[in-house]
Amino acid sequence: MTASVFQLYKNRDAACEYVFNIETSRPLTADELERLRLILADGFLADSVTLTPALVGDRVVEIGPRLNFATAWSSNMVSICQATGLSAVKRCERSRRYLAPQSEDMAEFIARRHDRMTECRYAAPLTSFTTGIIPEAVYDVDLLGGGADALLGLPGISMDAGDRQLYYDYFVKKLGRNPTIVEIMDLNNANSEHSRHGFFKGQHFHDGQERQQTLFALVTETLTTHPDGSLIAFKDNSSVINGFTIDTLQAAVPGQPSPLVMRRLEAHPLLTAETHNFPTGVAPFPGAETGTGGRIRDVQATGRGAQVIAGTAGYCVGSLHIPGYNLPLE
Repeated sequence: MTASVFQLYKNRDAACEYVFNIETSRPLTADELERLRLILADGFLADSVTLTPALVGDRVVEIGPRLNFATAWSSNMVSICQATGLSAVKRCERSRRYLAPQSEDMAEFIARRHDRMTECRYAAPLTSFTTGIIPEAVYDVDLLGGGADALLGLPGISMDAGDRQLYYDYFVKKLGRNPTIVEIMDLNNANSEHSRHGFFKGQHFHDGQERQQTLFALVTETLTTHPDGSLIAFKDNSSVINGFTIDTLQAAVPGQPSPLVMRRLEAHPLLTAETHNFPTGVAPFPGAETGTGGRIRDVQATGRGAQVIAGTAGYCVGSLHIPGYNLPLE
């Protein structure tokens, strides 16, 4: 075993198995390898994680995440490894190996089983996470020479005329210099609707007439009309209503391994909803993960921290309507 990337395998069924591509800063000892296998195993059965693959042959294909960035799954797994003394583990990406039936076209089989935005086929077992991709060099955006509209030529920029003029005045008139592309992209993201709600809380005109209420005011109007029973609506990550005194089981020492004890406390029901504009039609699994993850995070980050009891999920995916690229779902 070398101090680079090696593989462990876990069988899912007769036609699919997981591959754990593990990068370490040094070779693992036998004890460390056994500990890692237990972490990855089903039910702490180390034998369910093997050193060799179960699927072999020229009809086996491997699909996994693109390697430009570590996935959330890898970040969680590395954190678990660090917490259990496996400090040598630096990255762990999970891929999938499939045994394609002889009756299926290989290209069609692969296309149906991976997300083209975030995943790709591995032609051979990974030996390194190095991609060879060199990041684009940081450059200046020429506002000094091109004016505020120089921002229009940048891909992915979503700034209106007011935004462009604001940044022109700041960098050119106040600082006397051009901004870098990093500064502009950071401002572009920070001022997105997701972060600032410039549209949701902004002025609206309909048939030439300015509306008296913003969209956000329309949403919160029900709370203004009937505020009774609400504790922190629109003030924190989630909404909370007045609850009841209940008897419930809690950890004797929260935050540490401890027995459960019965306690009487005042519990307030918490309700939260999460929406996401992630292109779920292109990358359904990451889209679902960001939505569900945000909902769980909002619950746990409300007030002094809440406990997740139950969750429901419903996804509405719009058509992409990419010119020249018709999809059956459309």
